[in-house]
Amino acid sequence: MKLNTKIIWHFFGLLMVFNGGFMLLAALISLIYQDGVTSKIALAGFLVSAVGALMMFVTKDHRKELNKREGYVVVAFGWVVMAFTGTLPYLFTGSIPTITEAFFETMSGYTTTGASILNDIEIVPKGVLFWRSLTHWIGGMGIIVLAVAILPLLGIGGMQLFAAEAPGPSADKLHPRITDTAKRLWLIYFGYTAAETLLLQAAGMSFFDAINHALSTLSTGGFSTKNASVAHWNGEPIIQYIIIVFMFLAGTNFVLSYFAFKGRVQKVIRDEEFKLYFRFIFIFTVIASLIIYFRADFLQSTIDHPMVWGRGESSFRHGLFQVLAIITTTGFVSADYTAWTPFLTVFFFGLMFLGGSAGSTSGGIKVVRHLLMIKNGFLEFKRALHPNAVLPVRYNSKSIRGEIVFNILGFFILYMLSFIIGSVVFGMMQIDFTSSVGLAASTLGNVGPALGSFGPVYNYSALPMIGKWWACFLMLIGRLELFTVLILLTPFFWRNR
Repeated sequence: MKLNTKIIWHFFGLLMVFNGGFMLLAALISLIYQDGVTSKIALAGFLVSAVGALMMFVTKDHRKELNKREGYVVVAFGWVVMAFTGTLPYLFTGSIPTITEAFFETMSGYTTTGASILNDIEIVPKGVLFWRSLTHWIGGMGIIVLAVAILPLLGIGGMQLFAAEAPGPSADKLHPRITDTAKRLWLIYFGYTAAETLLLQAAGMSFFDAINHALSTLSTGGFSTKNASVAHWNGEPIIQYIIIVFMFLAGTNFVLSYFAFKGRVQKVIRDEEFKLYFRFIFIFTVIASLIIYFRADFLQSTIDHPMVWGRGESSFRHGLFQVLAIITTTGFVSADYTAWTPFLTVFFFGLMFLGGSAGSTSGGIKVVRHLLMIKNGFLEFKRALHPNAVLPVRYNSKSIRGEIVFNILGFFILYMLSFIIGSVVFGMMQIDFTSSVGLAASTLGNVGPALGSFGPVYNYSALPMIGKWWACFLMLIGRLELFTVLILLTPFFWRNR
């Protein structure tokens, strides 16, 4: 059966209308702060919205059916459409003059990677900085889930899109209707963002800095308004603790937040993925904090401000902050962790492969996949001793179907192959080994800061042009969990049947 191309183009038009609308919001911020680029951002917004509306009008007589193949096309290419149109505020204002670097910054925003090519963030107009943070926020929960919430207005069911977009091996629905699920998730997402903005402002941030960091935190993105990232506020621990709390929440399954708000706290506490997620953070924070504490000399050398609340508190705060920033793939930086002994450099590199919870805005492999692989691994020992026994993998007291376990194993193998190939390609560009593996792990896991020449105190501006496009591809497949994009590269996907 042929692809329903009209509905695909209709949906692309819808995404462009959304994108243009958010650009106009950025233009409003530009007007409020009088940064001199209001008209240019507004022009980008009107242009993108107009083209999107025209596409929707031309394809309004589309067949209102969306199958799985079309869902994959809309999701994968929808992100590319959003990224290309999202470059216009950068290009029109001259903040980023080249298409390669503008596309890199935009793709990094939508995929919530947080890698940047900007050498001096603080001189960029406020309207552009707000747009930059907005790309994080839009991509955080998933631009497709956002659009799914209004699909009933078009007479289109959105289950196929949610299946392709939903992070993790399964989508735990809050409500039978997918549009209601999307609306509830976005309400929680918006509520957390507003709460963090108010708390950060109360803690001493300006409103502009507070809202930008809230947009970046809840999306687990990592774009900051300061060149030093969150290290700019090392002298104000309360600000970093607020960000720590919301990084933790953003890396938790948003469905669990919904259950908590409904008073079903036991469901949260008993969730196996949440328990492992919490244990990982606790154990890794203890390890990092102890090393920092007993090596306070290098802690002092990597922090601009003196330790405000004492050596023990600073060790704990920086250990917890960086563990959470890497596990949740937020990528904020409170200090240069690559200067904290070789062990901690390798330690944080390993955390790039962990990821947050399924159903969160985090990138990476996800905790639930690690959990099920570990459980299946232990069961293999039992199966070796009792080959005729039926030993299903259990998760939250329920048996997991074999095909889900195989899917997770296949995902992990494909993820590691993508990492290896990604590293090799970066190496072919004459980039050193440490930087190459760091780049591949960071872009594929949507983390942001890498290692070596692209570590936490550097940016990606030195990456060759072809390297920036390759990094964009890795960001995209990492954010959409490999299968959604890579399946489009297989010949059988495009065969009419």
